[in-house]
Amino acid sequence: MTEPIVGWIWGRNLHAFLRLLSHYAGYDFDDTDWETVEAGVQETDDEALDGWYSYPLVGTSATLSVALARAVCGEEVAVSVTGAETLELRLRTDTLLSAFAGI
Repeated sequence: MTEPIVGWIWGRNLHAFLRLLSHYAGYDFDDTDWETVEAGVQETDDEALDGWYSYPLVGTSATLSVALARAVCGEEVAVSVTGAETLELRLRTDTLLSAFAGI
């Protein structure tokens, strides 16, 4: 098993991040998925070990687990992605994190 890919993104970019990551995993991330994630991250806390929310993306090319937690006093969302086993998927995931932290 590979190491998780960790980083942060702006909260406003979470939906787009998950849609693109799901696409790379071969998973059809729909409105129901988004509503579930949106509700799940509301009470998260990136400073608490048990304050994270995890959501599975079970696709045709990869099974990813995405752990999310909001910053206590900010607009950032901490992200940890496990299950990205191929070099290509690891690179894409890391690139998405970098891109959505920058815009």
